[in-house]
Amino acid sequence: MQNHTVPSEIRSYIRSLEIDAYVVGGAVRDELLGLRHHDEDFVVPRVDQAELRALLEPHGRVEDMDVHGQLVGVRLYPSDRSIRALAPAGIELTPPRAERSTGPGHRDFTIVSNPSISLDEDMARRDFTINAMARRLADGSLLDPFDGQGDLTRRTIRTVTPTSFVEDPLRLVRALRFVSQLEFDVAPETQAQMRANATGLGHVSAERIGGGIKADGMGELSKLLLGRAPMKALLLARDTGVLTNVIPEFLPAIGYSLHTKRQRLPLEEHIFTVVQNAADAGARLVVRLAALLHDLGKVEADARKDSHALIGARIARDVLTRLRYPTDVQHAAARIVAGHAFSLDGSIDELRARRFLAEHGEELAFDLIAHKRADLNAKLVPAEEQGALGQLARLVEHERSQPHRIGDLAVTGDDLLSIGFAEGPQVGQALALLLDAVVTEPTLNDRDRLLARAREDFA
Repeated sequence: MQNHTVPSEIRSYIRSLEIDAYVVGGAVRDELLGLRHHDEDFVVPRVDQAELRALLEPHGRVEDMDVHGQLVGVRLYPSDRSIRALAPAGIELTPPRAERSTGPGHRDFTIVSNPSISLDEDMARRDFTINAMARRLADGSLLDPFDGQGDLTRRTIRTVTPTSFVEDPLRLVRALRFVSQLEFDVAPETQAQMRANATGLGHVSAERIGGGIKADGMGELSKLLLGRAPMKALLLARDTGVLTNVIPEFLPAIGYSLHTKRQRLPLEEHIFTVVQNAADAGARLVVRLAALLHDLGKVEADARKDSHALIGARIARDVLTRLRYPTDVQHAAARIVAGHAFSLDGSIDELRARRFLAEHGEELAFDLIAHKRADLNAKLVPAEEQGALGQLARLVEHERSQPHRIGDLAVTGDDLLSIGFAEGPQVGQALALLLDAVVTEPTLNDRDRLLARAREDFA
């Protein structure tokens, strides 16, 4: 663990303003862990909102910040262009404040902010001890009233107060995100608090959990899945009840036995393993979301003797819609789930690869392969099956430059109209047939040959 102050141009700038500011929260945590961080927030003690504005207005444009209509500090857009370029979204500075919960929802609290509020009180409102530290810019001293540094050394996530999850239930998922990102353990008493308060997630807006409301476009679940140890976090989510409060569609999967030699784990643990494999491979978020949801149709499919992939795609769309993921993410993840059970039987050759590309398109084709690799690595499968997937991946990469989309054809709909085709469905049908022919034999992709083929097939 690092024990020195990591200088930054923004910190140096704030220090140069001759205000007694402290950098707080995640930036301090990451500095002590020796990790890079992007955002730095500052607290300025012994001032109120108006006094803070007055201190900063000579140095740039100042905007009030509010949380649900309550002023909590300011955002400074410095006149210094070089600093403004480093922080285009502004620099956040706040007076110390205390928050008092007035109900179960995220909006149900009141803010107390005045010069008498101490930094220790400000730290006490924060979620976890590892985030309840402040570094004074003037001398580099560390304020650590809840032994956050000790918990960093112990690699432990611990709430600052027993009511932390009551005050903001989203912290339940945030704790799991830190498990995944930092590979820390959650203290036993904090796990007990998670179990006791998991139902509080019903009061949290879906955007904060899933699709995200900040500029990065990601909520806590996405950040969890993009961490290094999502399986560790998901197992704890299951054991504390957080998982089924966020995604109740997991309820039938927990403990469900597949009774096959290929999949010996309970269904939810197989799913978690696939997610971890996707993370280990560096798969993009949409593949990890698909991995999380890909087999949730198994139980219903077994009962109905139906396609678990198609049922799973419907479930995936429902979950991601409810969690307010962007429409393109919803569609992409559902398409991966719908197509993830593709067969690797038969010969894997160049034609098979081109047809795979033609059926799915490049992006989905590579996502399906990434998902299939993560899925197979979570099962007991013969080496030949793994080899077939590797061969398909290599050939898809090799054949991606060959024509496999309507737009790759050497003719267009206008060309077909010019030789006598009538506007309407026949043009689309002809282009589809020509594409099939070109996928089968790429050398046919010549304008004259394709027009001759079109005349012949639709004479």
